[in-house]
Amino acid sequence: MLLTPGPTAVPEPVRRAMAREQPNPDIEERFRVRYEDLTQKLAEVYDADHDVVVPGGEGILGLEAAIASLVEPGDRVLSVSNGLYGDGFADFVESYGGEPTVVGADYTDSLDVAGVEAALDGAADENDPFKLATMVHCETPTGTLTNLDPVLDALSDHGVLSVVDAVSSLGGTPVPTERIDVCLGGSQKCFSAPPGLTTAAISDEAWEAMEVRDPSSLYTNFLPWRDVSGGFPYTHLAANVAALDAAVDLLLQEGLDAVYGRHVAAAELCRERGEKLGLDLFAEDARPSPTVTAFHVPGRATDLQKTLADDHDVVLSTGLADLADDILRVGHMGYGADTEKVDRAMDALEAVL
Repeated sequence: MLLTPGPTAVPEPVRRAMAREQPNPDIEERFRVRYEDLTQKLAEVYDADHDVVVPGGEGILGLEAAIASLVEPGDRVLSVSNGLYGDGFADFVESYGGEPTVVGADYTDSLDVAGVEAALDGAADENDPFKLATMVHCETPTGTLTNLDPVLDALSDHGVLSVVDAVSSLGGTPVPTERIDVCLGGSQKCFSAPPGLTTAAISDEAWEAMEVRDPSSLYTNFLPWRDVSGGFPYTHLAANVAALDAAVDLLLQEGLDAVYGRHVAAAELCRERGEKLGLDLFAEDARPSPTVTAFHVPGRATDLQKTLADDHDVVLSTGLADLADDILRVGHMGYGADTEKVDRAMDALEAVL
């Protein structure tokens, strides 16, 4: 049983959709119709009056493409971070010649709103404004969910574009997409489709900024996806599009409110069971995500993960980077946001402990 925070287990209807014979995405009109239908369905999930595009490439493509499409050499970018992926946005900015200013917080804390406001005010006073700001909604490695509204308020007051990584939250919990200029998702998390597709909801203001930027790249460039009526920028992943289409159908058939409630119920059960086992959350002072729980098990995560898999056929994730052996993560997202599955995983963890 796979209960990892992505890639998640893929349900049978999605696997069947992927296994069917697929139309040729370079030639057949029926593929373009399927693609455009998928973007309309995803617009319901995003719940925003933005254009939605679905390029071929794992979710990290979206993070890099957002920067490549918007950031010119010398542009100032505010990178707001309280985790590994928030820090990574600044690396992308540097790689495209931008100048990142990182307003960071400890990985166990929420975003530093006061620091963001001070950075924005300082840039305005110096008449050297930021072009855009980046942040992460759900930091999967540490199991935190960010309240984006205070930061989005500050960005709006200063006319700064916003880029948000919602890869691990979209489809599992509400995302304030209407207030975000580029909101990024991925197929392999809460949608429970196979990895391979990026999703992005892009505002008119962001499109205009991309037109001015006029990126020279092809693969890490959202602009060619704005209008695919004349064809796709490159051969699309036809089977992955079919799978994501089926996965989004399942989500919409269930209803978004029911889906979000299912994620909350699974998360609450996971944490209640963990508390009874004497386990602490890694980021106790931050807002926990309904899609993933990160237990703090210093020096034990790798051994626990291996024993759970070998003896109980339950696959969980450890932490990442320097925290790889200190965090054990239960991914109750998408198809795994199920209280029976969580109970089974926590029964196994209890036995191992």
